[in-house]
Order: sequence, then C-alpha cells, then structure tokens
Amino acid sequence: MTVAEGITTLLFPFQWQHVYVPILPASLLHFLDAPVPYLMGLQSKEGTDRSKLELPQEANLCFVDIDNHYIELPEDFPQFPNKTELIQELSEVLLSFGLSANTGAPPRTRTSPSSAPGSTPSTPGRERKTVALRQLEDDGRNGNLAVEELAVLELLQGNATLERLQALTKRTGVTVARVDALRAGVKAQSTEGQGGRTAAEEEELRNAKLNVQLREVFASRFTTMFADYEAFVIQSAPDLESWLTNREQMHNFDKASFLSDQPEPYLPFLSHFIETQMFATFIDNKIMSQWEEKEPLIRVFDARIDKARLYNVRAPSHRSSSYQRCSILKESAQAIEQRLMKIDHTAIHPHLLDMKIGQGKYAQGFFPKLQADVLNTGPTNNKWSHRTATAQRKKDRHRQQTEHLALDNDLKEKYMQEARSLGKNLRQPKLSDLSPAVIAQTNWKFVEGLLKECRMKGKSALWSHLLHYQAREEKLEQAEHIQSMSEIKTDVGRARAWIRLSLEKKLLSQHLKQLLSRQALTKKLYKRYAFLRCEEEKEQFLFHLLSLNAVDYFCFTSVFTTIMIPYRVVIIPIKKLSNAMTTSNPWVCASGELGDSGIMQIPKNVLEMTFDSAFRPHTHISALFKCQNLGKLTTVQLGHDNAGLLAKWLVDCVMVRNEITGHTYRFPCGRWLGKGVDDGSLERVLIGELVVPSGEEDSGRGCRTPPLQRSPSQSRRISITSLSGRGYKPTSAQIQEAIGESVNNIIKHFHKPEKERGSLTVLLCGENSLVAALEQFFNHGFRSARLFQKTVFVWDFVEKAVAYMESADQMGDLQETAEPLGMTCQSLCHYVNSINSTPRNIGKDGKFQLLVCLGARDRLLPQWLPLLVECPLISRMYEDTALLRDRSTVNTLIGVLETIHDFPITLEASLVKGIDL
Repeated sequence: MTVAEGITTLLFPFQWQHVYVPILPASLLHFLDAPVPYLMGLQSKEGTDRSKLELPQEANLCFVDIDNHYIELPEDFPQFPNKTELIQELSEVLLSFGLSANTGAPPRTRTSPSSAPGSTPSTPGRERKTVALRQLEDDGRNGNLAVEELAVLELLQGNATLERLQALTKRTGVTVARVDALRAGVKAQSTEGQGGRTAAEEEELRNAKLNVQLREVFASRFTTMFADYEAFVIQSAPDLESWLTNREQMHNFDKASFLSDQPEPYLPFLSHFIETQMFATFIDNKIMSQWEEKEPLIRVFDARIDKARLYNVRAPSHRSSSYQRCSILKESAQAIEQRLMKIDHTAIHPHLLDMKIGQGKYAQGFFPKLQADVLNTGPTNNKWSHRTATAQRKKDRHRQQTEHLALDNDLKEKYMQEARSLGKNLRQPKLSDLSPAVIAQTNWKFVEGLLKECRMKGKSALWSHLLHYQAREEKLEQAEHIQSMSEIKTDVGRARAWIRLSLEKKLLSQHLKQLLSRQALTKKLYKRYAFLRCEEEKEQFLFHLLSLNAVDYFCFTSVFTTIMIPYRVVIIPIKKLSNAMTTSNPWVCASGELGDSGIMQIPKNVLEMTFDSAFRPHTHISALFKCQNLGKLTTVQLGHDNAGLLAKWLVDCVMVRNEITGHTYRFPCGRWLGKGVDDGSLERVLIGELVVPSGEEDSGRGCRTPPLQRSPSQSRRISITSLSGRGYKPTSAQIQEAIGESVNNIIKHFHKPEKERGSLTVLLCGENSLVAALEQFFNHGFRSARLFQKTVFVWDFVEKAVAYMESADQMGDLQETAEPLGMTCQSLCHYVNSINSTPRNIGKDGKFQLLVCLGARDRLLPQWLPLLVECPLISRMYEDTALLRDRSTVNTLIGVLETIHDFPITLEASLVKGIDL
C-alpha cells in the first residue's frame, strides 16, 4: 500500500487511470491475470521466498519488494530521464532529514531490557497517545472544560490568599490533587500559547516537510519535461458539445512534433509515456478547460510552468538534457510550516446537537431526521452548476439574437446607434496619457494573448507562408514531404519538421531566401514593421544561416523515427555489362541506427544506363523501397540465391539514397559473390560511408564533420591471390601499429559522450578496423598459394586448428591440459562450429570477421590466440618469420586486446544474424 500510494501521489499532475488495489487479499491473487494495466499491493508473510511467488505475465510486470529492497523490471523498460541525478537529489533530501536512501527510516525506540518487572515501558507511541488524549480532553478552545473548572482556574491565577492557603495545606499533609492538576494544565496551555511544540507535533511537522520536498523534486522533473506541452495540444472543436461528440475521431496531441522537440536522452521514456491513458486524460482535461473551469491539477501545473518560463526568459533551458535541480525546496518547507501553524478548524469534543423542538425527532442512539429544506438548497460553486450556467447563457444569447432578427429595420438601426455610442464612451485611453509602466504592462498582456492564441490553435506563420508560396508560385518538394507525414497533426509541428529537414539537407538558408524573394507575397502576409520586411536584418539573418552548412546535422532523421521513408538502392557491378546480367535473385537488407529494412528482393536484370563526366557508360541495377525510418545507415547485407548458370557477381559497390533527406551512402564491396569464386560467399556485410555532395569538399574543408569509415578495400582482404603480386603487403611494424590504432579507436569510442560515439560496427569491421588489422596480422607470413591446389584463407587455418583440437581431445591428448586452457579450447571449437553451421552463406572472410567480433564481445579473443599459436599445424601453414609464430609479438597482442575487456561491446543484428551464441 505504501508503494502504491506513493506512486499515485508522485505522478502529479497526472492521475492513475486503471485498476488500483492498494492491498490485494491473498484470496484474490487471480486478479493479477487481468489483461489490463493495474497497480496492486501484495501482502507477503515474513520469510516468503520470491521464487515461490508465481506471478502471471512476469515479462511485462514491474515487481517491487519493499521488504527486501528488490525491484524487477521488464527488459524493454525505458529509463527515467536523468535517473542518476534524480536519485542523487532525492538522496540528499532524505539525508537532510537524517534518513538513509538505502536503509529507510531509522529503527523506532525499543523498550530497554533493564526495565523493572511489572513496570510499564515508556514508548514514543504511548507518549503520543497520552498527549493526544490530553489535548482532546483539555481542549479549552472548543469549550470542552466544565464551567466550574474554568471558575477555579480564574481563582487560582493571581490570588495571593489561595496561594498561602495551598502552601499551608501542603505542610500539614493535605493535598489538593485537583487544584494541582488544573494548575499544571494552565501552565502547559500557557507554554503552548507561546509557540512551543510537543514531540508529536514536531514529528508531524518534520514528516510534512519531508513529504512536500520529495513531491517537489518529482513535480520539478515533470515541469521540466512537459514545459512546452501546451504548444502541441490540438484544439479544433468550436465548442464542448461537438468535441465530446467527435472525441474518438480527433487527434488531441501532436505526438510526433512533441517528440521532435525533446532532448534525445528523453525520447525512450517520453515516447512510451505519452501513449498512456493518464497522459491522454490530462490532455483531454486541458482541452476542456477552455470551456469550463480548469481542473485543480492542471491549474497548479500550468502555474508552475509559467513561473519556470518567467525565470528562464533570458536563458531558456526547457529543451536541454542537462539536469535541473528543484530550486524551491526551502520555500516549500517554509510554506508547509506556516500552513500547519494556522489551523483552519479544530474539531470539537463530541456533544449533543443543539436542536430546537420541532426541527427534528431525536432518539438516543439514532441520528435526527434530515431537514428537507436544507437539502433542497445546494452549493452553487461546483463544475456542474457552472456547465448549467454556461448553457443557460448560450440559450439567452440565442433567444436575444432571434428577437433581434424579428425587429424591423428602424428598431435595428436605433439599437445599433446606441451600441456605437456606448462603445465610444468605453474606449481605452490613449497610450500617450499612460505611464511607461502601464504601457509596458499593456504591451506584455497583448503579446501574451497572441502567444496563447497561437499555442491554443496550433497555427504557424512560417507554415502558412510556405503554403501561400506553394499555391502562388510552384510546388515545393520538401513541403510536400512534410504534408504527407500523417504522424504530424499541427501546423506548428509541420513548420518545425520543415526547418529540421532543411537544416539536415543544408538548404535552410537557400530555402528561406527563395521564400522571401517573393516580395509581393511577403508584403501581403506581414505588416510594414515586420522583421522579414527589413532588408538589412533579413540579409544578415540569411548570411548567418549559411554557417550551419559546415556541419552534418541529422536533426530530422534521428527524431521522426516512425515515419515511412522511400530508399533507392543501386547495385553497381565492375566494368563489364555481362557482370550485371544474372539468373539468380538478388536481395539487400539495409541497417541503420534505428533498425533494419528486412530482406528486400531486387528485380533481376532491370538495368539502368548512366554516364559520368567523361561520357563513359555505367550499368547498374536500381530499385525503390519504402520502409520505416532506419536512421543513419551503417551496414548493407547484399546477396543472392545462387540460382541458374549466371550466378556470379563482381560488385563494385552498393549505393543507398534516402529520398526525403537526400543523404546517399556508399557501401564499397570490390568482391565476388558466388560459389566457387573468391571465398565462396553468397552474402556480404558492407560498411557504409556518407557521400559528400560534389562541390562540398572544398567549401567545407577543415570544418566539416569527419566522414564515416567504409568496408575494407580490395587490397585489404586476406585472399592469398589478391595479396600476391599486385597486392598490398604491409610490414610487421605497420601491422602492429594498425592493431594498436584500431584498439585505441574503440577505447576512445567509449570515452566519448554517448551522443557523439557513432557506430561501433565501423570500428570493428570497417576500414582500419580491428578485424582488418587482425586479418593483416594473421596473413603475415602465410605460405604462398602455390603450395596448395586451391586458394587458402585464414579461415582454412582456423578450421584445421579446431579439427586438430577436437581429434586430439578424442584421442586423450588434451586430458593433461590445465583446466582453464581446456575450457578455452572448448569455447573456440564451439564458436567455430556454430559459425560453420549457420544458414548464412557469408564466405570464409565473413566467418573470420564474425569470429573476431564474437570473441571481442565475449572477451575470449585473447584466450584463443595461444591455442592457435600452440597448434602444430602452424609450422605447415606459416613461415618462420610470421608474426603469429613470434611469441613476444603474440603476447604483446594479447595484452593490447585485453584492454577492451572493460567496455561493453554490442554487435549489430546484421553481423550476428543467424548465430545463437
């Protein structure tokens, strides 16, 4: 119950809208099978084991065990924004009250074991009870003392004769207990009147301060996250009745635009939170507040937002992801203290009702009959009476309008003249007659009213300007893209999406210049003093916007994650036209930071002819696909089903273009795809690079965002054929330097802020990556292909080494091996066999790449190297000068690879698809 009540209280300004059972009896545990969201409290017996508690739908259940300080959350449960900083601030509040965030409240005072037998131990609870009873019995403020006792008190105060008489009775052994008790009561009452508090009152005040400060921390977080929510509320209904009638068909909140305006770390939480019923109810109540009185929660929340805006006029920080601490903790504590000091009403001691004869029949043990005349007169300040009054006013206005239409022309003119003369008399004074302070206040109210009207109606001057331009001049492709996005519901959201898209395409300054070049349209839409009609300011504004072209922004792609985007995929073969002709069925799968497109079949033999600047023909296969936004592209899987006679491809690269943003990614390949050629791969995973538009290299040199890395080029691959003769053969020093640089890049990747890290797949598998460097290491000193009947790859050596280890294990040769080495041997054999058994046809180079990635992810790569070095087959497949046969070099490599064990390496789905390890 404590957790349930705490959650519902801290949700301000939202209210839990689903099943709520603070304490669920054991006989009703089957209620947990309810297929609806619920908040229930379970009563557990002492010593109950969590494993014995069977709960339905545990995958979607949040389980809080307050007895054992244990929480279970679903795997996809989004983190609360700035969770660490929030916990830190809450812990500081608890520590300021002497409480620990880990252990909770300090233990209560217990009875001392040295108490005498038979004595009544003094406990804080009993003391509080005694104080409470005494205050109830001796509550002089409500007339609970008898008249005789009040008279005695008056005699006791300031009467010298009675003082001497009491002293005399004490010396003779006579006690007056009643008088002493009354005197003590007067003294206690006098002390209380001077501002003193009892222990119970101090504890009550302390608990109230703690409660209000904890609530303030959570209220401050929600105020920060939803500070601009009002700008995205959609209010299209003219009145309450029509809104209630069409409620199910209306969109009340522009979710896509709201999320696009939030800091990126907030998105996982907010995207789920705005889909909840309590958020929908909150927005509904906000819309209804324009026709009726605001709900108290909304009124308080809006007041907090207005106050936050007032403090952040010069330095707005609502859209910042940095944590903002609550700044009114002390004020809230002082306010609650002042509130408790002034009690509105203190309940009187139970007493008989002062009823006159005939007003009601009273009998002992029964309530008197209620009076009908009192019940018929109800309060008039509730919301239902407000609605009735509003409806009545509407009816009166309609009746007056009907009566006016029924009048003749003379009477109508008479009434209109009276209305005009009344308007002249009520006209506002001239601004010249007012003081500067009054003028400033008047202007501020005018601007505030305009801003509120824009927010309430969701209008946008920029979007209206764009639509007018498009209607008068020509179609704007970019505006059409935004109009086709059904996820955006308001003009404000569409205008912001248009700005983000223009900024990402580096065309914001150019588009605005084109838009403002139609001066006739600008004059029609804007007043003479408008900013856009001042030529000097406008030119300077457009000039400053040009500086934004120096950096690659993905402010549109990374925000509108749910929209459908068309992608054009182009497969470019090498040189000859015949290489593009195939009888197999090609396919691609594009992957990005937001997901993958799935397998997309490409129509075979659909060729397109293009010419370069030298008029040389280039033939390629092109196809257009539409899928959900993938974000920044990272990899492309390219393959075919090996059907027919012409089932061999020599692919130069794959190009993928986002048709909305215009971003084009190039995925170099330079390899064969087919059985019996190259490494026998029917599928390759290619790493992409963002293509820089022509003419941008020179203009953005020195200030442009560094380009992404790409797939290793032809000369970097480990095929012996490609490395002999014309192939590139790096020296041993260059190979060791490349390994150190690749590992160093991975370490720097994890030390960067999460938003600036980029793709880890590039550092693992791209050009100058860890896989490419280890390929060079394993390829150094590899014996020439002339000694064998076919081309040999490094994966051939790995497979032979694993086969030798498995055969030696069966013969018993590995029984004397140390246990750690034996476990490592089993892991290497298990990983290699799993990769070989995958249904994917990724070829020998792809299998080696996958082994390196899995070994780096599971921190096994440094343990596998000694096994390969100790294998007797190494002398047959490597020269004596090979780096793999140099013990000191291998030990150095092991030490370098162990440095990445401190970082969590997560592999993209495109790399490990089909592998269950």
